[in-house]
Amino acid sequence: MVARFINEGEILAQRGFFLAIVFVCASTPVLWAQTHQEKIVFSIPSRSIAAIDLYVAKERGFFREEGLDVDIVQIRGNVAVAAALSGQVQATNGIGTVIRALERSEIPLKVLTVSLKRNLFWLVARKDITSISQLKGKTLGTTTFGGSQHTAATRLIRKGGVDPDKELTVVVGGDVPAQLQSLISGVIDAAALSPPTVILARDKFHMNLLGSAMEDLSNLQNGTAVTEKFLRENKDLLKRILRARAKANRYFWENERGTSEVLAKFQNVEVDVARESYRLAKPAFTANGIPSPKEIEEFLKADAELLKLKEPVAAAKIFDFSLQREVNQELGIK
Repeated sequence: MVARFINEGEILAQRGFFLAIVFVCASTPVLWAQTHQEKIVFSIPSRSIAAIDLYVAKERGFFREEGLDVDIVQIRGNVAVAAALSGQVQATNGIGTVIRALERSEIPLKVLTVSLKRNLFWLVARKDITSISQLKGKTLGTTTFGGSQHTAATRLIRKGGVDPDKELTVVVGGDVPAQLQSLISGVIDAAALSPPTVILARDKFHMNLLGSAMEDLSNLQNGTAVTEKFLRENKDLLKRILRARAKANRYFWENERGTSEVLAKFQNVEVDVARESYRLAKPAFTANGIPSPKEIEEFLKADAELLKLKEPVAAAKIFDFSLQREVNQELGIK
């Protein structure tokens, strides 16, 4: 399923573009530069607070400031990797799936930024299931096999004494809000949900929270990933994308009220729910788009164990933070 998020600001920008055409013959080249917006398709794997800086950059005009018309498109992780490689999307936010693809094989992708460095998943079960041990023989829903959500859920379940590979049935059940609907209808028994959906599951539908992955190992799961070809050929464009995201990330850290309002709009929840989601999730985000060397090392080591690799994959194969560092320096972000 593909969901597009189009807001009023984007519609106004499009109208402004067509009005500009009327006057372009009598205007200067500067006017054209100001009105032309370069189209970018950015994929996200699921609707949640994990993509908050993209929502903020779109809603608060940071993308427009950089001359960008960004279409946020929801695409499941594995499909998003294929879409990036084929050029159907220019960038993907679901870097967890990208990283695991790079760890398993040689594909021409690079991760340029990391926005989320901790798991934002809580293991949620139907009302009649009160412990992880009761999940034996039950069905777990996930967005993508082997993705960040699936990995977080299976780690929690394994810690609870259940073997997720042998004692559970795992099914792909859409994104996080869709999985909540599957829990309500009884199609699945458990899922790892992120804010604000996990708050709705707890408060509105009285489901049980069996554990949190928030304090687990570092898990680099959202950011910006592009093909190596796009990186080579579009460095100026990518800097504009990263600059807009960096401005949005700074807004996220400094403006609780404004960020909560944006989240409430894009997630279609009450502002109070969005505000609690913000406070719950804030510590999981990076302040500058770059995790520490220790966080990267810890993450790659844990992934190697999970994927049964002989040794962790070298960070240089996966990450290239050079453009993000340039943007941070330009914006005074440390």
